[in-house]
Amino acid sequence: LMEKQEKFAVPVYTGVDRETFTQHIYPLRHPALLKDVPIGPCLEKWTVDYLCKKGGGREVKVHVSPVAQLDFLHKNFLYRTLPFDKFVGRAAEAEHSEFFVCEDESYYLRSLGEDLRKEPADIKKQFPDLAEDFHLPRFFEAEQFFSSVFRISSCGLQLWTHYDVMDNLLAQVTGRKRVVLYSPQDAPYLYLSGDKSEILDVDSPDLEKYAEFVKARRYECVLEPGDLLFIPALWFHNTVALTFGVGVNVFWCHLSADCYDKKDPYGNKDPIAAQRAMQVLERALGILEELPSNYRDFYARRMVLRIQNRAYSSQPEGPEKRDSKMSIQLRGELN
Repeated sequence: LMEKQEKFAVPVYTGVDRETFTQHIYPLRHPALLKDVPIGPCLEKWTVDYLCKKGGGREVKVHVSPVAQLDFLHKNFLYRTLPFDKFVGRAAEAEHSEFFVCEDESYYLRSLGEDLRKEPADIKKQFPDLAEDFHLPRFFEAEQFFSSVFRISSCGLQLWTHYDVMDNLLAQVTGRKRVVLYSPQDAPYLYLSGDKSEILDVDSPDLEKYAEFVKARRYECVLEPGDLLFIPALWFHNTVALTFGVGVNVFWCHLSADCYDKKDPYGNKDPIAAQRAMQVLERALGILEELPSNYRDFYARRMVLRIQNRAYSSQPEGPEKRDSKMSIQLRGELN
C-alpha cells in the first residue's frame, strides 16, 4: 500500500555559494541537499577520540532509549546526564558495558543552552574548542542567527517526524543520516499532535489507523559527511542515523523578531500570531458545541470554506514538476 505514496529525491546542488543559495535556492522554499560546501577541518578532525578529548567532561543531558525509534508523544526514552566524553564513547559503541536500561540502548544528544529554559544552544558557547573546527556557511545575515545545535546519534536512532518554525541548515560532519521530509501542505495527512506526527514508522505505517498517510508526498535524501541539508521552516522531517554520526544544526530567524515567541529556546514554538489564531479557533469550536449537531455540522463546514477561501495559498509546485527556464538553467549551472 505504501507504494501509493509519491516519492521524490531531494534536489542536489554542488558547490553552492551565498549568492546562489540566497537568489536561486532559498526563494523556492523547498528542501535542498548541498554538496561540496566548505565547513572546516571538523570533517577530518572529529574522530571519537578527538571529540572526547576536546569536549571533555562537561555534563550533557541526553535521551536514552531501549529502542532506536524515539517517540516524543509517548516518551519511550529517559533523560540522563553524562560527561560529554563518556556519552560520545557510549553512543559510538554497539553494546555497552555500562548502561542505564539495556546493553544495546540508543543515545541521542541535542545540545542545550546554559539556561535551557531561556537560552538557545550555541556550539561556540557550549563547546568552544570544537566550534573552532566548524565553519558555518554565511548563507544568512549574522543578526538573524538563532542557534547552533550539536546533534550526536547512536547508529540506527530514528527521530520523530516534526516541524520547526525557523529555517535551518543541517550539517552532517561524520557518519551518514537518512532524512525523509513532507511539505507543509501535506500536514492534513500526517496525523499531527502539536508540531509532531503520531506516525513513528514512516516506512511501514499502520495504514488501518493512518489511512490518509499515503496521500503525503515523501521527499528523501541520505546525508554523507560534509553534506548540508536546507530545511525550510514548517517542512516536516524524520531522521535515521545510518551510522554513529555527528552533526551541527543551525537555525536562523527569517521573519521579523517580534513574530517569534521570546520564551522559545528550541525554535519550535509556533509564531505568536499563529498561537493567538489557534486559541481563537478553539474558542469558536467551543461556541459551536452550543448548537444541535446538524447546525454545528453546517456552520463548521462554512467555517472551513471561509478559512480555505481567505487563508489558503496556492499549492507551490515541487521541483519534480518545475520545468521553467530558471530550473533548467540552475541544473546546468550547479551540477
